[in-house]
Amino acid sequence: MPVEVLAEGSDSPIRGATTDISLSGCYIETIFPFPVGANLELKLQIDGTLLVLATVVTCDPQVGNGIQFNKMLPEDLDELRAFLETAEKEASGGEEKA
Repeated sequence: MPVEVLAEGSDSPIRGATTDISLSGCYIETIFPFPVGANLELKLQIDGTLLVLATVVTCDPQVGNGIQFNKMLPEDLDELRAFLETAEKEASGGEEKA
């Protein structure tokens, strides 16, 4: 999933991709990871743009960061939940048809 990351105190967003996304966080692959404890503003691209306030919880040099989501609008959380449920159904091959 595409993501735009803005670190606290920075005016220049960084674009990247997420992996291992859940309702509580994700992993962002980047050659230049942020330090643990850094506060970030994320813009996740699903159908629309989800705004998330987050904190870096792990730092793997030249690989990326583990991110914990701290705050998200209820409608953005609902959109992320629906996206994850759809992705899980597709991954298991069990698409339900009405």
